[in-house]
Amino acid sequence: MMWRILPELLYKGYEFFLERNIRNSKLPQHIAIIMDGNRRYAKKLGKFTSYGHTRGADITEKVIEWSYENGIKELTIYAFSTENFNRKKDEKKSILKLIGTRLEEMCVDERTHKRRLKVRIIGDRTLLPGDLLQSIDKVEMATKDYDRLKLNIAIAYGGRQDIIQAIREVARKVKTGDIEMGDITEKTISRHLYPEENSAVSNVDLIIRTGGNERVSNFLPWQACGNECAAYFCAPYWPDFRKIDFLRSIRTYQQRQEERSRTLSNRALHFIHNIEKKLDVRDVDTQPKKNPEKNS
Repeated sequence: MMWRILPELLYKGYEFFLERNIRNSKLPQHIAIIMDGNRRYAKKLGKFTSYGHTRGADITEKVIEWSYENGIKELTIYAFSTENFNRKKDEKKSILKLIGTRLEEMCVDERTHKRRLKVRIIGDRTLLPGDLLQSIDKVEMATKDYDRLKLNIAIAYGGRQDIIQAIREVARKVKTGDIEMGDITEKTISRHLYPEENSAVSNVDLIIRTGGNERVSNFLPWQACGNECAAYFCAPYWPDFRKIDFLRSIRTYQQRQEERSRTLSNRALHFIHNIEKKLDVRDVDTQPKKNPEKNS
């Protein structure tokens, strides 16, 4: 009997060790996740694609919980990209319906309010069906005053499209005289990204992708690339994503921060060392030279 529960005990022990370990270092403020592998997961089990998406949605709920437990301030999940509109009609309809159902559930789930979870949708809402838009309005209204954990759900989202719409809005304001051309900076563009002006998604500290692919797929390019965020690519399909995978990703972020800190320290020491060498040479050059005739 013991050998059956041993793997679970080892898993729990490792999970406890990881969670305690990551809390001794700086945590990422904003984590973004590309939830890849739902369809492959279903295919592996011989199930319909919808089964994979449903199980994936269950994992998303767990990740929200893990983020809350570990003090993460902002979480962005890639639920449906602009490229996903190229999928079969039935699959698109099924995914969008599932998203709407989960948003409706969030509105009445006591955990949403206990966690003070602020839900925001980012993406091109003109591409979404009316019933989903109603669910979006409902959950955003129900959580608009919360501030403990921001949950950004990317639906009909594309990173390049996000930058384009921000530039168009800035250009419109330049035309109307609300913004001067010379006043445009990186912060100007950042403020006009999704979901809305002056409330845009913040810079990303850590981006996670499941499913074995090592690419970021047009996801938050402005916020991720501009911030040189850490990336964690892992093999499990999204429905197989575990808490230890989540904790490992945070540890990867922390290790990168430590490496960056050491690199900066080494550069600073090298710079100081060079300055000191130059000062030593200068001190030697400025010393008064002895007159050999006078000494004789």
